[in-house]
Parts: sequence; structure tokens; C-alpha cells
Amino acid sequence: MIASHRPVDDPLIRELAQVETADIANLTSEQTGVPGTIFISTAMGQHGPRVRYFERPGKTQPSFSVSIADAPAVVANSLPARAMRQMSPQVIAWVSRNQDALLDFWQHGDTWTQPEVNDFIQKLQRV
Repeated sequence: MIASHRPVDDPLIRELAQVETADIANLTSEQTGVPGTIFISTAMGQHGPRVRYFERPGKTQPSFSVSIADAPAVVANSLPARAMRQMSPQVIAWVSRNQDALLDFWQHGDTWTQPEVNDFIQKLQRV
């Protein structure tokens, strides 16, 4: 069950302004199996590991964030509630399927070379 009260997902532009360096990627529906864009990154911000879902990519676009955890959940949202309810099960399923790889990228991806990042992205499983 998805809780109805969550913090607002700050625009990505605000979060990026607080980070010295982060490796990021916008993954397409062809890569994830989820319609829309899933933003992944190495550790950034003061929160725990998470991904963001966007209907359309962009630093100022509304999004929702899903924790990378044993039981992934929506932890912040700025999309209309209907869009979040419709898309969150798919994003949660994708995070569950790729949890270990996503956590590895979150924690260690800032030390990876571009070929290692490309290989990581290629190995992510679609839903």
C-alpha cells in the first residue's frame, strides 16, 4: 500500500546545486521497460539511496522518488497523485529487480570509468 502523505520531491535542479560531483544517467523506457524516464545517480543530497521517475526528463520537471531498499517505496512526490499511483508500481518493481546493482552504483559509481558505467547500465534488467 502506498502512503498518501509524502514530502514534495524538490526539483532536481535544487538538489544538483547542493552536490559537488555526482554521476547521473536518465534511463529511457527502452532500457527499463517503464514508460517515462528513470533518473539514477551516485550518492547525492542528504537522503538515502533513491531513483527518480519523470514523465519527461528535465531538472525542473515534477517527479517522484523511490527508495533503493529491500522494500522500495515512494518517499517523495511532486507529480499529480494519479500519475504517481499509476507509475509507482512499475518503478518499484524495476528498483526491486535491480536493487543490488543500483546500490552499488549509488555507493561506488563515482569511482567507475565510463566503460564501467556503460556496462552497468547495459546489465540493468527491464520489467
